[in-house]
Amino acid sequence: MPGSPRDLDAILAPIDGSDCSFRALEFATGMAAQYDATLDVVHVTDEESAATDDLRTRARTLLDAAAIPTDLEVVEELDLEFRPAEQVGKTVLHLVTDRGYDHVVMGHHGSGTFERALIGSAAETVVEADRVPVTIVP
Repeated sequence: MPGSPRDLDAILAPIDGSDCSFRALEFATGMAAQYDATLDVVHVTDEESAATDDLRTRARTLLDAAAIPTDLEVVEELDLEFRPAEQVGKTVLHLVTDRGYDHVVMGHHGSGTFERALIGSAAETVVEADRVPVTIVP
């Protein structure tokens, strides 16, 4: 059956440095190991900084502990001025389409209705596009 877990070959785990994104990354490492799938990790930002380096270090530690061979990719999306979460979601969807990921695992902050209406949610953008199965980790 297409889309079933046994057909998983490539998983994308976008991270933003939040605790829920790292919980999602940890879940994704387990999923990748269970289904012998590749796991790609991406961080979308408007510029690299010391915070980006810290995020890379934290992600690498988690990936090394899980013995998952992958690199963390940082995508500089310079258009993150308005509705940045929606732009991040669109970047994730672009990667899914271009690279053929079977599944996306990402965190969701569970923010309130007002905040989502104002800045959007990357997870909601990816889920609502309905292009690929998505696992949301709170």
